[in-house]
Amino acid sequence: MKKFKLAIAGGGSTFTPGIVKSLMVKLKDFPLEEIRLYDLDGERQEKIAVIIKKVIADYTDELPLIVTTNPEIAFRDVDFVFAQMRVGKYKMRESDEKIPLKYGVVGQETCGPGGLAYGLRTIFPMVELIDLVEKYSNNAWIINYSNPAAIVAEGVRRLRPNSKVLNICDMPVAIMRNMSEILGCKQEDMTVNYFGLNHFGWFTNVFVNGEDRLPELREYIQQNGILHEKHMEVDIQHSEPSWIKTYTNAKPVMELFPEYIPNTYLQYYLLPDYIVEQQNKEYTRANEVIDGREKKLFDSINEYLQTGVMPEAFHVGVHGSFIVDLVISLAFDKRERYLVIVENNGAIAGLPDDAMVEVPAYITSQGPEPVRIGNVSLFYKALMEQQLASEKLLVEAAVEGSYDKALQAFTINKTVPSAFVAKKILDDMIEANEEYWPELKKQVYPSIKSVQKVR
Repeated sequence: MKKFKLAIAGGGSTFTPGIVKSLMVKLKDFPLEEIRLYDLDGERQEKIAVIIKKVIADYTDELPLIVTTNPEIAFRDVDFVFAQMRVGKYKMRESDEKIPLKYGVVGQETCGPGGLAYGLRTIFPMVELIDLVEKYSNNAWIINYSNPAAIVAEGVRRLRPNSKVLNICDMPVAIMRNMSEILGCKQEDMTVNYFGLNHFGWFTNVFVNGEDRLPELREYIQQNGILHEKHMEVDIQHSEPSWIKTYTNAKPVMELFPEYIPNTYLQYYLLPDYIVEQQNKEYTRANEVIDGREKKLFDSINEYLQTGVMPEAFHVGVHGSFIVDLVISLAFDKRERYLVIVENNGAIAGLPDDAMVEVPAYITSQGPEPVRIGNVSLFYKALMEQQLASEKLLVEAAVEGSYDKALQAFTINKTVPSAFVAKKILDDMIEANEEYWPELKKQVYPSIKSVQKVR
């Protein structure tokens, strides 16, 4: 069986050890010749590599690990690249969350103004990564799960339409894992129908061995949210207080709109005032991660270097397992079904063909083959069109360097109450992102007098 060369772009991420462990667990199904870690922050990556070397050594002594900040070394002749970049790191994530909250608007990493800010930082670095992979690799597939996935996917579609990039998100898979716990079944026995945009979609069917269990889930979620009593045991990654709130907040969304099961991120768009009341302007999710997952992992690395004993520093959850299972289907043309982000091309009737939508697809060696969803009712279509417009305007703002379109993107986003508030947030974010954003210039319109003179 062929062995593959795999690179992880963003090797210094705290998620990398869990992803590598998932690769080791599936090593017989996905044989590897080499793993390469690539990151712009070499110092951070070297620390993370300490754990990764130990993880690999626990499974095999025949798999080389290359740790580099050199893109040619990282991508030369590789077959697959996992992309998980965080431009600006947690310092900028904190800014993304706290600036909107200052104005009473949802402060979240991928949704609302925070997601738009993060997107403006990430579009061009992702394009740069694609160019490097195409320059050096063996016609590699890039499995991209860099946030905000919807905006990054739209930016890639716009700027590198022929690139071999498969955009994914693990949030629907995490919700499916929770649903399997609620139903008392194995996740692999579930087949779902789902439609939407990334972080903006709905489950319409949940089949378990051919039986649609959606009515049962609907009743449970209206009472409890998408949360099972075993959650803390099975999902260490999503067990912090903010995540418990996220899963619990599916309850009011489901009470209001009981037809389908919502992606948990819809709370930010449908209940923004309710969410802001729950958020702490001084201590956001970014602070929780810095003081939690980040601290725990790097403390564990230091302890391991001092004692030679590796504490339980990370968890292999749905994130790593999903990515590895998907790349196996891609590598071996297994045609397994996953929820992925693809160009619409009629999958959801009524949305533009060039919309980047999240739907089920069969993953083949040639890429995803989306399932056609057909028509959706006006309420869901209208919500998606508004969110899609915000995302597309944001990408246009980046490409054109347009302040006007950035303001339109912020204004039309459902989390923002008015254009006045949108402008205040945008202006603050321009200042905070001076090092990362493209320059945004206001369009100069002719005055009424000058137009009259021309006439």
